[in-house]
Amino acid sequence: MTKHRAILAILLLSGGAAAHAQMAPREVPAHTVPVPDTVSPDSQKLIAAPYNPVWTVAPTTAEAWHQLVDPMAAEAAKALPALREKLRVGSEPVTIDGVKAFMITPIDLPPANRNRLLVHVHGGAYVLFPGESGTREAIALAGIGRFRVLSIDYRMPPDFPYPAAMDDAMTVWRAALKMAKPSQLGIFGTSTGGGMTLAMVLRAKQEGMKLPGAIAPGTPWSDMTKTGDSYYSNAMLDNVLVAYEGFLDASAKVYANGHDLKDPQLSPIYGDLHGFPPTILTSGTRDLFLSNTVRVHRKLRQAGVEAVLQVYEGMSHAAYNRDPFAPENREVFEEIARFFDKHLAK
Repeated sequence: MTKHRAILAILLLSGGAAAHAQMAPREVPAHTVPVPDTVSPDSQKLIAAPYNPVWTVAPTTAEAWHQLVDPMAAEAAKALPALREKLRVGSEPVTIDGVKAFMITPIDLPPANRNRLLVHVHGGAYVLFPGESGTREAIALAGIGRFRVLSIDYRMPPDFPYPAAMDDAMTVWRAALKMAKPSQLGIFGTSTGGGMTLAMVLRAKQEGMKLPGAIAPGTPWSDMTKTGDSYYSNAMLDNVLVAYEGFLDASAKVYANGHDLKDPQLSPIYGDLHGFPPTILTSGTRDLFLSNTVRVHRKLRQAGVEAVLQVYEGMSHAAYNRDPFAPENREVFEEIARFFDKHLAK
C-alpha cells in the first residue's frame, strides 16, 4: 500500500494524474474580486463600473441590429467635439476610392510626423460605431501621439457582412501606400480593429502588397471562436465584453455570414504571421481577450517578429478607450506612439 501511495504522489507531482483524468476542467469556487488599489483612482472607477448593459443583447433581425447600433453611435458622437478640442486635433470627412473615412490631424503636427500617416480601424464587434462615432481612438492617438490618422468608416453588418469591412480596409490601405512610403505608415485599432489590423497584414502579404512599418493591434479579436483561457477565466470579470455568449457571439455570426470563423481573415491567429512588421499589443488582466492578445504575441515571437506585449493591471477589454485621460490609459497611447515613432521612417 505504501508503494502504491508513493507512485500516486509521483504521478500527482508530474502531472500524470491530470493526464489520466482526461484534462478535466477546473471547478473554481465563487469568490469576490476586489477593485485593485494598485491603479489610479480614475482607473478604479472604470474597474468598478457595472457591466456593459448590452452584453446579453443578441439581435436576430436587421431592424433589431439598427435599433441597437444607431442610438449608441449618436451618443458616442456627441462627446467627440469636446475630445477633439481638448486634444487639439481636427477631423475632416474624406472619401478614399469610394470608402468613407476621417482624416484626424493635430493642430500642431510635429515636423518629424509630417510625412508619417497612421491608418486606424475602429472597434465595435464589427457592428458598432459607424461614421464619426468610430473615431474616438483615432482622436486619442492623434492628440496624444501627434500623428496624422486616417480612420476608416468601413461598411458593417447586418447590411454589409464579411468581406465588406476587409475590402474597404484594403481599399484604403492601397490608397495610403500612395500617400506615404510604406516605412512611414502604421496600422492600429482595438478589438475588432485589432483583429482587422492583423488580417490586413495577412491579406497584404497574400496580394503581394507593401506592408506597414509597424502595427498596433489593441486587444485584438484574433479568434472569433470561444478558444483561449481568458474566454473562461475572465468571463464575468471583464465589465466591457463580460462573456462570449450574447452580444459577442451574435456579432461574430452576423459578420461571418456563414463563413468559417477560423478562416484567418476572420480569426487571424490561424494565419501565417512570418514577415509581420514590428508589433505592439495591448491588453489588461481582466480582459476577456487577454488570451487572444497573448496568443498573437507568442505566435509573432515564434515567427521571429519583433513584438511587444503590454498588459495593464485590472483593465477590462479596451477600457483605455473609455477615458484616454486616466493615467494608465494615457500611458497606453503614449506607449503606442513611442513604438510608432521608433519604427516608422520620418
